[in-house]
Amino acid sequence: MTASASASVPSSAPQGSYDAVIVGGGHNGLVAAAYLARAGRSVLVLERLGHTGGAAVSTRPFAGVDVRLSRYSYLVSLLPEKIVRELGLRFAVRKRSVSSYTPYGDSGLLVGGDRERTRASFAALTGSEREYEAWEAFYGRTARAARRIFPTLTEPLPTRDGLRALVDDAETWDMLFEQPLGVAVEKHFSDDLVRGVVLTDGLIGTFADAHDPSLLQNRCFLYHVIGNGTGDWDVPVGGMGALTDALADVARAAGATVLTDHEATRIETDGSHAEVTYRTPDGEGVTGAGHVLVNASPQALAALLGDPAPTPAEGAQLKVNMVLTRLPRLRDRSVDPREAFSGTFHIAEGYGELAAAHAEAAAGRLPAAPPSEIYCHTLTDPSILGPEAAARGYQTLTLFGLHAPARLFAADPDGARDALLKATLAQLDARLDEPIADCLARDADGRPCIEAKTPLDLERELRLPGGHIFHRDLSFPYGEEGGGRWGVETGRPNILLCGAGAVRGGGVSGVPGHNAAMAVLEGPAG
Repeated sequence: MTASASASVPSSAPQGSYDAVIVGGGHNGLVAAAYLARAGRSVLVLERLGHTGGAAVSTRPFAGVDVRLSRYSYLVSLLPEKIVRELGLRFAVRKRSVSSYTPYGDSGLLVGGDRERTRASFAALTGSEREYEAWEAFYGRTARAARRIFPTLTEPLPTRDGLRALVDDAETWDMLFEQPLGVAVEKHFSDDLVRGVVLTDGLIGTFADAHDPSLLQNRCFLYHVIGNGTGDWDVPVGGMGALTDALADVARAAGATVLTDHEATRIETDGSHAEVTYRTPDGEGVTGAGHVLVNASPQALAALLGDPAPTPAEGAQLKVNMVLTRLPRLRDRSVDPREAFSGTFHIAEGYGELAAAHAEAAAGRLPAAPPSEIYCHTLTDPSILGPEAAARGYQTLTLFGLHAPARLFAADPDGARDALLKATLAQLDARLDEPIADCLARDADGRPCIEAKTPLDLERELRLPGGHIFHRDLSFPYGEEGGGRWGVETGRPNILLCGAGAVRGGGVSGVPGHNAAMAVLEGPAG
């Protein structure tokens, strides 16, 4: 169940035809539905699951524990304030007081909060202020680029040359778009730990090395530093389900029909009119549509149309959710755990450690020292705690592991998951003054409140192809020759891709949903 019952209440049966049928009730589909319905179009949303929200949901996964976890996606950066404002969403985010904490030995690198304290933390690690000054200069460059690039995400696609002219900084363009990210990281920074902290933003959900010639890591890094022109990753108040519940409410209020437990199974189109076949708990139905917007993966779109399947995608992450009775003590006694866990807590993410883990995974082995990062939602937003959990002082931890490609779990899904979780927690314990297991809450059956999701779990539960959280490899935010105007177009004029697999898709952004709606409203003359 999602946090709000409104997200799981079916509307009335579909009519004969709609201006737009949206396949998939995740956040992007709901954004598209809200924009189109508010523009006066008749809209039907077909959602396979018993609730809306897709990967952006809040759930209570532990029996008898009233804590609403953001079970899959968990932080917000790429959702434009423009979408929140234009749709009148009752949704808010909060800033984290600390950007990151990276333990080393009995100390740690603290970034964020007080500027002078951050400077001192860099000096304690490296012996001088050089790395701090390099950090400020490097992220000053990305911030300037972010302020210019981010507004284009909800505009027609710029050309590559047009975006380069907009960035108007040859060195910044080169480090973001032309050379592997590792080149810039090694040029600007000397310390292994600092290099690793920078590189991690290029590896979230992306299986790549610092010097991957495909620039997968650059694309991932770009989307992690441009959000709303600041690159800040904020905490959704009420959890991720609060966003998708608000979107479902706005779409319905505008007149969209939203049906859960309705799975689209086939799309047929002549380019101007489409028919969508769907399955319900009671049988099968067909409805007509002027446009069909598919808020699912490119693989799902191909299957619905009967087209050849695109290149398989592969996710590469471990997602772990925990509920704690208290935060663990740190080996570093100079930092309060409430500070360390309020930002991104980096584990085994030095530059050399990341390279070693990638090499092991590429060779088909689980990394011996799995890299991961953690944050505590409840330190910034305790509203996800029920009254009893709040009174007991419970906290949540969200862990996101890197370099865990789906291939590693194929032969023994459960065994590999358990082995990777054990190794990941061992790396965390090495940075703590007590085992994390001693801090875990227990559910109604006495079991520790911890769950782990591999790419295969995400593929099974959410139909993410290969468990890839972006549906496929991310693209740079500009148009390719012969591509569409909005980055959502397919080979059929009235069939649009409004999910994470669209150009400028990925993450909790609503951008593909917005852009698909704009493509419909703009019409063929656009």
